Amino acid sequence: MDINFNYVHVTASDRLEGATTQKLNQLKGRYDFIVGAQVYYKKENASNPEEGKIVEIELSIPGPRLFATASQNNYDSSLQSVIDDLKRQLEKRKGKMSVR
Repeated sequence: MDINFNYVHVTASDRLEGATTQKLNQLKGRYDFIVGAQVYYKKENASNPEEGKIVEIELSIPGPRLFATASQNNYDSSLQSVIDDLKRQLEKRKGKMSVR
């Protein structure tokens, strides 16, 4: 699977890339139809201190792409939230693919 990392107002981090790669490879192991992923790490000045560290992931799969985003107080919790959302979307898509 091809994974591209993009950073917007954030310094590149090997630790974040490693954690994200591990989680995406776990998804790939369960859902073999995943082709690739675009990962965006963003930082924005939010008025709420519980937000501002944004993770967005776009998965390339057959059919329309899947997209999830989360904004929380750190990148690890944002990443976990995005992965959980993508799992739900992948389960739905897998169900639709097996019906056909």
